[in-house]
Amino acid sequence: MRYSLFVTAIASMMLLAQCSTAQNNTTMTDKSNNPYYSRTDTKKLNVPNSEWKKILPSGVYNIAREQGTEYAFSGKYWKTDVKGTYYCAVCGNPLFKSTAKFASSCGWPSFFETLKKNSVNYLPDDTHGMSRIEVECGRCESHLGHIFDDGPAPTYKRYCMNSAVLDFEEDK
Repeated sequence: MRYSLFVTAIASMMLLAQCSTAQNNTTMTDKSNNPYYSRTDTKKLNVPNSEWKKILPSGVYNIAREQGTEYAFSGKYWKTDVKGTYYCAVCGNPLFKSTAKFASSCGWPSFFETLKKNSVNYLPDDTHGMSRIEVECGRCESHLGHIFDDGPAPTYKRYCMNSAVLDFEEDK
């Protein structure tokens, strides 16, 4: 009995890892196919989801436009400590500097402050039986993650973001 439970648990973890890997492989954003992507344009975007669905890879679309999430500890930026800037993968809006990134045990990239005051928007999120604050891109209104009050000084905030909806450019 114990052996079969152990085998079932191992098989479940392997399947979860495969799903996580498959999800990460479908989240790369092809910016050449996206006429709205710009790291310099600050104009607010009002693009219907039907248009985003044509442009974005399915994994990015799911998180950005359907408020999905990636598996904890699976995103490419959750454990990165390279210096640079993080942008919205959907529209190119500058979001965070790596100097605001910190090691968090939550399994997603975490930051204690945004790059600019209007980089993101905040919305109440009462889904999944929780009361949280959703963080969305200030330019294209794509879902990025959530903010919590358990981060480090000086802000004591933790912007818990999905790697799939972030682009990163290393400092030169």
